[in-house]
Amino acid sequence: MADARDDIRRQAELLTRTGPGTPAGELLRRYWQPVAFAKDLPDGGPPRPVRIMGEDLVLFRDDRGRAGLLGLKCSHRCADLSYGRLEDGGLRCVYHGWLYDVSGRCLEQPGEPGGGAHRDQVRHLAYPCLERGGAVWAYMGPGQPPLFPEYPALSAPEAYRFGGRWFSACNYLQGNEGNIDPVHTSYLHRFDLDQVDPYQRISTSVFGVDTAPRLSIENARFGIRLFTERSLPAQGKKILRVTNFVMPNACAIGGYETGLGRGGCSMFWHVPIDDTHHWRYEFTFHSKAKLPVHLIVDQQGSERDENDMPYRNAANRYRQDRDEMSRTFIGMGHNFPSHDLFVTESQGAIHDHGAEHLVTSDLAIARARRQIAAAIHDVEEGKDPLGVLRHPADNDFRDLLVLTEALDTAVDPSEFCRELAQENIYALNPEIAAAA
Repeated sequence: MADARDDIRRQAELLTRTGPGTPAGELLRRYWQPVAFAKDLPDGGPPRPVRIMGEDLVLFRDDRGRAGLLGLKCSHRCADLSYGRLEDGGLRCVYHGWLYDVSGRCLEQPGEPGGGAHRDQVRHLAYPCLERGGAVWAYMGPGQPPLFPEYPALSAPEAYRFGGRWFSACNYLQGNEGNIDPVHTSYLHRFDLDQVDPYQRISTSVFGVDTAPRLSIENARFGIRLFTERSLPAQGKKILRVTNFVMPNACAIGGYETGLGRGGCSMFWHVPIDDTHHWRYEFTFHSKAKLPVHLIVDQQGSERDENDMPYRNAANRYRQDRDEMSRTFIGMGHNFPSHDLFVTESQGAIHDHGAEHLVTSDLAIARARRQIAAAIHDVEEGKDPLGVLRHPADNDFRDLLVLTEALDTAVDPSEFCRELAQENIYALNPEIAAAA
């Protein structure tokens, strides 16, 4: 048993360390990762120091509107570029005036004869950026970046989606694993449905039905598809919930938009800041109905500050109200992200897998860990890992199904999804954009 626990801990070390040169870090760098929301990088706005997977970087928008992500320290004498000037097509260091463009080329060395005769020999650390879904994304890996995946939640116009993020004081992996654990929703997120708005009431009412659901999974080209079936014996039906693990640090699940019916999803990315902290980026989308953005803003705005830092944290014991536990299971209000952050942070900064006792309801978590480990091996072998796209024909994600459906008991969930994937449940209702 001791040897088995040691093997588990060795695998955990492999999956959780994401700094430069680490196996998981090399894997995550093969995918586009969100690094900021575009609204936080306005034209003329100041450069922003950011830390991603243990790297200190500076994010900026140049005077042509292009987003750039560079190494934080100037290549000359290592001054901090986040204090730099945005001018002349790039970011200029305020120490000696060296000017860098978004690709890391040194355009000027004004203190040198001729503006720097050898400036073209300087290549500052730079990562390509693009903007999708209201966010700035970066590719931090080697070679030619892959295609950006046109997930419906990211490719739709602004009228159909809403984004936000949360700071979390724990490793990225355990943050995302909570998203593919469907049983916890019946407990951690349980509360008096009369205390919430109609949208949230509809989207969460399913969790109180059959608190020991039947689970099954299947591999998908983007990761793992997870089926959760809850019985409605009095009606001879079941509720099928379909959620997804998206390689290597994302998910596609039902969120606030579930109450609007078929055609929506929420996607989360858990992006490491370092090994013990990460950002949870959320993209909520619905193709057929207008999102209740004002309700989402009101609820989440009461739980985090303007810098996306949660008000509930370990220092204040997540503001748990024991008296409130007569109305909510954990006594921490009705905001799902706050519940999730509490429980994944409580596992420890880096969760000790060797102390776990996994059970049948953890089958998606166990499979996802194996899938990530296999992808790490692929990268080490010089192959593209699962979910990296190179061919435009593969960049269609109508099969990334997120569903909450009442079905006859006999319906096979896998076959149901195969049939539904032939349709496009994410086709946009043009009236939503017209009314925006």
